[in-house]
Amino acid sequence: MTSAAVPDHPWLVPNALVAAEPARRSRRTPRDWLVDGAFFLFALSFLAVAHDDARQAAPTFALNAGPAWLLDTDTLVGLLCVAALWLRRRWPVGLALALLPIAVFSVTAAGAMLVVLFTVVVHRPLPVALGVLGAHLAVVPLSLTVRPDPGMSQPAATVFVATILGAVVAWGMFVRARRQLVVSLRDRAERAEAEQQLRVAQARQVERTRIAREMHDVLAHRISLLSLHAGALEFRPDAAPEEIARAAGVIRGSAHAALEDLRAVIGVLRADTDATGPAAPEPPQPTLTDVPALVRESRSAGMRIEFTDRVTTPEAVPTAIGRTGYRIAQEGLTNARKHAAGAAVDVRLSGGPDEGLTVRIRNRWPVGGPTTPEIPGAGTGLVGVAERVALAGGRLEYGRDGSGDFRLAAWLPWAA
Repeated sequence: MTSAAVPDHPWLVPNALVAAEPARRSRRTPRDWLVDGAFFLFALSFLAVAHDDARQAAPTFALNAGPAWLLDTDTLVGLLCVAALWLRRRWPVGLALALLPIAVFSVTAAGAMLVVLFTVVVHRPLPVALGVLGAHLAVVPLSLTVRPDPGMSQPAATVFVATILGAVVAWGMFVRARRQLVVSLRDRAERAEAEQQLRVAQARQVERTRIAREMHDVLAHRISLLSLHAGALEFRPDAAPEEIARAAGVIRGSAHAALEDLRAVIGVLRADTDATGPAAPEPPQPTLTDVPALVRESRSAGMRIEFTDRVTTPEAVPTAIGRTGYRIAQEGLTNARKHAAGAAVDVRLSGGPDEGLTVRIRNRWPVGGPTTPEIPGAGTGLVGVAERVALAGGRLEYGRDGSGDFRLAAWLPWAA
């Protein structure tokens, strides 16, 4: 979740642009209090000028003095309308409609009415604002009939009032458009931030999935070696002490390596994803040049492996392609140990730039079908290999071939 950006000086910004929650938009900022105070003083000053002009029988603001009681009533109503301006933010339309009958006979309330109409245009959609404005324009002829302006004719006075209202509406529309632009830009920034956080979360999930796949490949290989050596000790209890000690050393080394790999993976998965410090450097991943070491390790565990390396320049293999080739060979040897224990395995690497890299692992089909592995597995090793190959843009084939052997073969693109 993202939070609305808070400006450096929120007291200079309307609360409608600061508060993200609608429940908080009714609270005034210092800037709102300043604007409301200015409008209040404007309406109060308009009332005072209109009241003095009426008493002096100088109808500068389209005021006919009339009887004294009417003048006093007009002043009282004008004061109430000016006081009601403090409610204009909460109920702008209701206040504008409530002032509509007063507009027929009151001149001192004209300043407050202009402020209320401006508020309606700023805070309400244009159709609503035009409806309220039309209602007020409709009562202008009636108001000029009840209290005509001796300084100009009724049509001229109507045009003058309409011009004033049009200027107020235009100003309000400009303020509303500017606020909508600011709100739209803020929403776009928040959406961009949310999308960025989503991309980061997705990238983090992809990386964790990759780590889990690496954990499966590495631990399956290590544990299959442990199982093979432990099985040899189980079936050869009469072996020479030197052989038992050597097998026990291999078991201990493989177990230690498996625990170290598991500890590293769990440490990464448990790492604080919100840490701001530099991340620990990732250990170097094995590549194609590490396949001979993988074969030697498997041979030391008792596997019979025929290894052929016909790659023209192994050190020039792209890192991603070399890592994928290593994982294919590792998965093939692991499956051979688990499902065809004792069978001879043929590992072949070939290829070059612009030719592609080919990895083939073949083993004899065990008599009676594949054996049930003593080591439980997720059964997704070949699925993970197929995904790796597909991401690299290569091809993968696995299954029994024409001679009855099990064959795992992959081709990976290798651009020069």
